[in-house]
Amino acid sequence: MSPSLERPPLQADERTALVGWLDLQRQILRWKCEGLAEADAHRAVVPTSPAMTMAGLISHMRWVEHTWFEVLFLGGDEKQNPSFDETDEDADWHTDGATLKDLLAAYEAQCARSNEIVAAASLDDVGRHPDYRSAKANLRWILLHLVEETGRHAGHADIVRELLDGSRGYF
Repeated sequence: MSPSLERPPLQADERTALVGWLDLQRQILRWKCEGLAEADAHRAVVPTSPAMTMAGLISHMRWVEHTWFEVLFLGGDEKQNPSFDETDEDADWHTDGATLKDLLAAYEAQCARSNEIVAAASLDDVGRHPDYRSAKANLRWILLHLVEETGRHAGHADIVRELLDGSRGYF
């Protein structure tokens, strides 16, 4: 695994730095999936966490992006998002037979949509969904949270990938 990933500029303005760090973590997640066999993408390697697969991680992160930017920030409808399924706390991790390629495409599209939302708003704008306390966060807080969440799961992807096929790498 040899990445061509770069950190945001050292003298970036706040928005460029926040979006740059988030985009980098997103790229790391996608990079950890490169060259992975389809069967391995859906194989759990942590016995106590059967949903923790590379495919599951990508599915989860797609829905995390949707949750924070489209539902909580814009005030959109949460019904299409499995993260809000109160009968299954891991619903957003389930891939329902989707290929890793399709999951990555959905994640990529969601990240592009998230970046459009961020570009059209002020960092001081506050979420609009009336039913969730987390929607009271401003866009700056949401971006910081997404850097943390995506980075944490990129770390999980490091470990899962190494357990799957021994691939390791840090950019």
